Amino acid sequence: MSPIVKQKEERRKIPPKYLLLLFTILCLGLMVFTFTGELSVAEDAAGTVIVPFQKGITALGSSLVAMVKERYTIEELKEENRRLSDEIDELNRQNAQLIQDGYELSELRRLYELDNSYDEYEKTGATIIAAGSGNRFNSFIIDKGRDDGIEKDMNVIAGSGLVGIVADTGKNWSRVNTIISNGTNVSAAVLHSGDNIIVSGDMELMQQGRIRFSQLFDKDENVHPGDKIVTSNISDKYLPGILIGYVASVDMDSNQLTYSGQITPVVDFEHLGYVLVIMEKKAPLED
Repeated sequence: MSPIVKQKEERRKIPPKYLLLLFTILCLGLMVFTFTGELSVAEDAAGTVIVPFQKGITALGSSLVAMVKERYTIEELKEENRRLSDEIDELNRQNAQLIQDGYELSELRRLYELDNSYDEYEKTGATIIAAGSGNRFNSFIIDKGRDDGIEKDMNVIAGSGLVGIVADTGKNWSRVNTIISNGTNVSAAVLHSGDNIIVSGDMELMQQGRIRFSQLFDKDENVHPGDKIVTSNISDKYLPGILIGYVASVDMDSNQLTYSGQITPVVDFEHLGYVLVIMEKKAPLED
């Protein structure tokens, strides 16, 4: 750039001190007009510049206020949602507890009725604290043992009748084998006729809610579905007269002499929580 052009551009620039002086004079003039009431021209000029600026500021402020309110509303809704979610969780927990309490109360009520049904026997209540695999209780552990007077071969009842027998004991626990487990045999009898049978556990058949019976000699065909099956007097381990279930079906064996069939147990082996242990054992036969 040539020195002459540079000098011309410098002349065109207004020094900052002159600009400051110009704005000072302008402000003083506006002040004078304000006090003298002759501000209409200045007001018009200022309005042309300031009003749009104020509108922009107002619009921006409104937007910011709306954003803050929206943000606050969202946070309130989130907090309300969290509170309602916590309340729903608590209500679900309480509902589940009420259902469990209702079930336990019903079970304890059934145990009480069962206790009265076999009032000739001394009994003690126990809680199931562990069970075998699967949905059905083929064996389980209760929270009472030798310190509580529990002995091997004591009979265990629940619901409306026979559950099984104590197979092993510890200091404060006992293991119970149930009548539905494979390999279990119980000497039983048809209540109304006195006919003796053998009741056998069958976990596969128990999926249909049944167990087996066999060795029924019923030449007069007195045994029919619906008949009660109880433990018999000739059982070596089970006390007599304890209800096992009801006859579901009767079929003649291939030998044309005996009958076999199925029994519906009176105990719900899928939902056991408490049992009664009969505190005496079947007296052994003396020589």
